[in-house]
Amino acid sequence: MNKKERMYQQIENHGANLNAIFETGLDNVKLAKKLHSLEVKAHKLAEDYCNGVNGVTTDNFDEKCEPILKAVDKILNYTRKGVPVFVNGDARGYALKIEDSWTAGYNSKAEKRIYTDWGGYGILAPEFDGK
Repeated sequence: MNKKERMYQQIENHGANLNAIFETGLDNVKLAKKLHSLEVKAHKLAEDYCNGVNGVTTDNFDEKCEPILKAVDKILNYTRKGVPVFVNGDARGYALKIEDSWTAGYNSKAEKRIYTDWGGYGILAPEFDGK
């Protein structure tokens, strides 16, 4: 298997893991791609917040995150499922995350585990490079 094939398999697996939780009815790769698109927007918002540019401030960061979270909820229906999804305002990592306490509980019991960062937060749209 070459690097591109491994990357595609990683994306497929991640989508399958997300579908095990959220049961979106979407193709695994299509789900991962939709979330990646929203991750890019959320990460840009976090960068703007950290850099104090484009009018993103402490006072309006949550308000500016709302449309992104609504779009994620439309795809995953995480509110109904009781999954605590949020936008991380620290631009040094991924932006679309699941609270670490929820992820730890889920991953300890689940057959299909969700990807996590070093802090244990669930990552909805990680980058895969085929390694």
